[in-house]
Amino acid sequence: MYKEVTVAGSGVLGSQIAFQTALHGFQVTVYDISDEAIAKGKERVEGWQPRYAEDLGTSQESMTEALGRITYSSNLAEAVSNADLVIEAVPEVVAIKTEFYQKLGEVAPEKTVFVTNSSTLLPSQFAEATGRPEKFLALHFANEIWKNNTGEVMKHPGTDETYFNEVLEFATNIGMVALPIHKEQPGYILNSLLVPFLEAAQQLVVNGVSDPETVDKTWMIGTGAPKGPFAILDIVGLTTAYNISSGKAKAFNSEAHRKASEYLKTEYIDKGKLGIATGEGFYTYPHPNYEKEDFLK
Repeated sequence: MYKEVTVAGSGVLGSQIAFQTALHGFQVTVYDISDEAIAKGKERVEGWQPRYAEDLGTSQESMTEALGRITYSSNLAEAVSNADLVIEAVPEVVAIKTEFYQKLGEVAPEKTVFVTNSSTLLPSQFAEATGRPEKFLALHFANEIWKNNTGEVMKHPGTDETYFNEVLEFATNIGMVALPIHKEQPGYILNSLLVPFLEAAQQLVVNGVSDPETVDKTWMIGTGAPKGPFAILDIVGLTTAYNISSGKAKAFNSEAHRKASEYLKTEYIDKGKLGIATGEGFYTYPHPNYEKEDFLK
């Protein structure tokens, strides 16, 4: 079974995956494209400790031991030199992922299995680029993986069943609820439900129907949900939401998605408001309005 895991990409989810995996006893290498990106990634990984302590009661001793199992590298060949599994969490852009897999396939050992954490793209889009389609599939995590511990495992038509079962077992071994998906589906299960919901919310705002806080308030009161769509977008990260919208705008020549991506870019991303990660998105953090006692009144 897998012992050495490389996480490629140290952003919001990549950093969580690395910490969660190390916490469950695996040796983890975090790869990113530059020393600067690695420095920020290390900060992110270490920054999850208070959340684990608060939400799960994880001991400081366990977390310190986990951090001791994590190494960092901006050299891809070095980062994957002994990897049993590579978990890809690079930006949700087809060209970036394709180029990454072409390079990865050239330097990774023959034994290494590749999984993508892509939220919306299909494994079959990159299977050929990996050079090892039978050892390639998807393992998708929800944000805040220590609490929202879904591990959606999705194969493409060329995935060998052996590796599908191995990745299901790995997901369980790092504390996820392993969720097998037997047929490719854009967005898996979770995002097949979540993305249309978030897009509908954005359209209400982009088209001038309402504002983010009112939309969230309506959803929270009407359904009893703890968060509304714009609070969720802040957690997901506005760059990810933008990449999804702009990708759909191009792929489907969609005016609605073009307007949504333009809105996210000009009103938020260009102003450095990327969500919780930067302390501001649709809300300001650490004390967003939707957590205030009178928000639903």
